[in-house]
Amino acid sequence: MAKEKEKIINTSGKRKTAVARATIKAGKGRIRINNIPIEIHMPELARLKIMEAIFPVKERINHVDVWVSVAGGGVMGQAQATRTAIARGLVAFFKDPTLEATYKHLDRNLMVNDSRRKEPKHQLGRGARKKRQKSYR
Repeated sequence: MAKEKEKIINTSGKRKTAVARATIKAGKGRIRINNIPIEIHMPELARLKIMEAIFPVKERINHVDVWVSVAGGGVMGQAQATRTAIARGLVAFFKDPTLEATYKHLDRNLMVNDSRRKEPKHQLGRGARKKRQKSYR
């Protein structure tokens, strides 16, 4: 008899220029971000931001393994992209519409990519908004 195919879910999340790709499959509750366990992921504020995606499924998270590969952007952009990828993957893995509703109620960005981007620099200034002062005297 052929082996039953293992259920593996691949999802992604984006924030600014950070892109996170998450792989979720049945396991023992291990969560790794760029091959670093989430328990020792630094900085702590980023770790807490990522854990927001895990709190609603406390008891079920012990039955899945989550591997996340994240690149680009800064520390908090990567954290927010990671939490989006994890939340999407958990909803797809458990096929639970109430979990999706819970995530959307907590924070819509757990299920939807944040489309905001940096505004480009404009002429006559040093940045997107700052302009050189005008002198009329």
